[in-house]
Amino acid sequence: MSAAVEQAAQARLIVSTHRTALLAVTLRYFTEDPLAIRMTFPAEYALEEAGPEPTPAPFAEEPDSPQPPPGVEWVFARQLLAAGLDLPSGLGDVHVRPALGLRTMVELRAPEGVALLQFAERDLRRFLWRSYLAVPKDQELRHLDPDRALAELLG
Repeated sequence: MSAAVEQAAQARLIVSTHRTALLAVTLRYFTEDPLAIRMTFPAEYALEEAGPEPTPAPFAEEPDSPQPPPGVEWVFARQLLAAGLDLPSGLGDVHVRPALGLRTMVELRAPEGVALLQFAERDLRRFLWRSYLAVPKDQELRHLDPDRALAELLG
């Protein structure tokens, strides 16, 4: 049986040195994917151009499977978030670092551009703490299902 941790948070999107925009972010953690966290942003903040509407599937999804939320979802390591709350962390597409005033900066890099977001540190720490209640730190590998992970990799 899988468990989920979900928390709403507010982020400040840094548009320029003089412009910011507030946006609602949903943080998610699933025990069946114990190494990852998910940050979901409203679709209007996507950097790519909107494509055609997706075609509905001809059959219903399983009722117990988590439904993908509308919007833009970034998935990255829970350990990266934990490390970035105290020290600059990240290589590649996601970087997390502490900032002045009990804030945390999250930088998301994509071919379309870079998004810099500012969160209240306490919101991210609360989410991380709740995820540790679901799967304790350093116990993630005990919750991995290697057959399922291999099936997902092979499509």
